[in-house]
Amino acid sequence: MMKTLLAAVFLAASVCTTQAQAIAPSTTAGIDALPVSTIFVTSSGMWEQTVDDAAEAAGGQKPAGEPTRGYYKVIALRQADGTAKIYLQQIAYTANGPSLIETIELEEFTQMKCYVTDIRPESSTGASDTPGLFVTVHLKTNPTQKDADAWTVLIDELGDMKIEKASN
Repeated sequence: MMKTLLAAVFLAASVCTTQAQAIAPSTTAGIDALPVSTIFVTSSGMWEQTVDDAAEAAGGQKPAGEPTRGYYKVIALRQADGTAKIYLQQIAYTANGPSLIETIELEEFTQMKCYVTDIRPESSTGASDTPGLFVTVHLKTNPTQKDADAWTVLIDELGDMKIEKASN
């Protein structure tokens, strides 16, 4: 009797696992599009455009009076040689969910041929109330380097970006 009960439990568990595996691909389709070379993704900061700027950026298609707001995403992708390229994305909030506005490569990091060890937002408390971005990129310029250097990516409320070695 005990063996029969145990066999039934294992059979039920295997059926549940099989069903979960069958369901997973359809619910993870978006994540499957993420390159396997992605090593860090950090969403942080926020941006906001005036209605006139937003209409111009959208090719005049943005209805007047509707604000354009969104957030930034910083992504590190590992290259074949182990170094990383870092990208900044500007994402808009829309009625249909997040919408990509722009992706730019942060060339300063590419030129360093850096090994990214971490990317951290200024705060982990959620969305900011003020426009801008502040993230710290921890990196090594030599894979045998003991401690990582800290670099900041700062975008002010006007949208001007500065990348510099952290001074703290």
